[in-house]
Formats: sequence, structure tokens, C-alpha cells
Amino acid sequence: MGTSAEKHARQKQGRTARVQQARKQLTRQQRKQRVVTVVGIVLAAALLLSVAAMLVQDSSPTPSDGSTTTTTTTTTPEQTTTTVDTGAALPAPPEGITLTQATPCPPAEGSQKRVQKFAGPPPTCIDPAATYTAEVTTNKGTFTMQLDPAAAPVASNNFVVLSRYRFFDGVAFHRIVPGFVIQGGDGDGEPWGNNDLGYTFGDELPSGPEAYTDYSLAMANAGPATNGSQFFVVLPGGGQQLNPANYSRFGEVISGREVIDAIGALGNENQEPTEPVVIESVRITETPAA
Repeated sequence: MGTSAEKHARQKQGRTARVQQARKQLTRQQRKQRVVTVVGIVLAAALLLSVAAMLVQDSSPTPSDGSTTTTTTTTTPEQTTTTVDTGAALPAPPEGITLTQATPCPPAEGSQKRVQKFAGPPPTCIDPAATYTAEVTTNKGTFTMQLDPAAAPVASNNFVVLSRYRFFDGVAFHRIVPGFVIQGGDGDGEPWGNNDLGYTFGDELPSGPEAYTDYSLAMANAGPATNGSQFFVVLPGGGQQLNPANYSRFGEVISGREVIDAIGALGNENQEPTEPVVIESVRITETPAA
């Protein structure tokens, strides 16, 4: 056994060790808290930067490469706020039948029933030397398009076949971007811009951006060689925003352009129609070569 002095010395040494241990533990806790605080600040800053980047991206007018091209309205320095009209509820296209075998050429006067889906791409049903026009009747008026089989024989043939199968009858223009395009041809309805036609076909691209003149007609797509039924009409000035490496041009509106202008004004900043614009019928006229 030690003396009383030795015992007190051991007790003092123990207390000192405990105090030092407590100080070390407190230091570790403070250091860990500082690290957590710094990480939290970094994460918060990253989140703010991400949100800011998203806002910048959303405000940039950028045409889409696919069936749903996107753009937003640019504001002038005088404009500080923008009111967005609510998009209209669009009626679903009428029910159509599905062709389960190879697609035959439809009768020139049109089929009795609307066909909504096909087993595969159609055969060539047009005469490349003939002239084809499409009279498009909508609930907002009628306009006529002349197809261009010489520049885009496959797209022109496809449009004629779909029109004669009544595919477009009752189908809405689901996307309207003022100053850019009006887009339609989704025969399935919601979700708009993503219909299943049963086939796709390749591109027939123009040589340069000058091909996208005002009121020209082109195929919408979701990337290379994904053309189907969706098409768009270029509004005045909109062709400058299109990349010729993306869209097959196959015609233009030759009459009723005032109807196109009126339809083109019915879009909001979300590219939604503010009023339903529905194709009531598309009727093809074939004029044989002289």
C-alpha cells in the first residue's frame, strides 16, 4: 500500500487525464460540427447554382430535335412580368382500327374507317410525276398544302396514305409556338407528342436552312430516321430556328395562310394551344402529269 501522499498524487494524475480526454473529445466534436457546417454550406450553394442554371436554360428559346420542339417567349427590357394563358383541354382523337397485315394502298377517295395504327410502313402509292395537294379543314378554317414528291417522295407518299386512311381526321394541333411552328399529327392523344404509328421511316433532308421558308411543311421527329405521322408548318420567321440536318421538308401551304397565322397565334409560353384546334378532314387531290 502507498502512502497518503502517493494516493493523492495518483488521484490528481487521474483527474488530469480525464480532463485532457474530455478536452480532446470536445475538440473532435467541434471539428466534426465545423465540417458538417461547411458541407451544408457547399451543398446549399450547389443547389442554388443548379436552380439558377435551370432557370437560365428554361428562358432560352431552343427548338427541339423531336416531336416536341421547345421554345419560350423572349422578353424585352420593358417587360418585367409575363402572363401565361392556360392551355386548352384537347379532345382525344376518334377511335381507329389497327391494320395487322401489310398495308395496302388506300382508295383514292379515302377509306371508310379511320386507321390509327399500322403493321408496317406503306408501299409507294403515289405517282412521283403527279401533283398532290392536301386540303386541310379545321375548326378554325381551311388551308391547302402542296406536297413535294420530287424532294421528299417517302414523306409525301406517307402523308397521302395516312390522309386517305383518315388518320388525321379528328386529330388536334397539340403544339403551337407563336413565331415558330404549329405541330399536329399525334393520332393517339394524351400524352401528346408521343404516338405509336406502328412504323417509322428515314429522313429526306434539305440542302440548307433556306429550304424552311415561311409556311413550309416538314416532318417532326424524335431523332434521325424516326419520322412517322407528326408534322409541322413553319410560321413566318420560324425557319431561321430550324437545323436542316434534322427535319424532312415535304411541301408548303399554298392557300389559306391567314388560317395558319390565326392558328399560330393561339399558343402560350408552354407551347400549348390556348384553344382547341382540330383537323376535321384532310382530302388529297391528285393531278396527273401532263
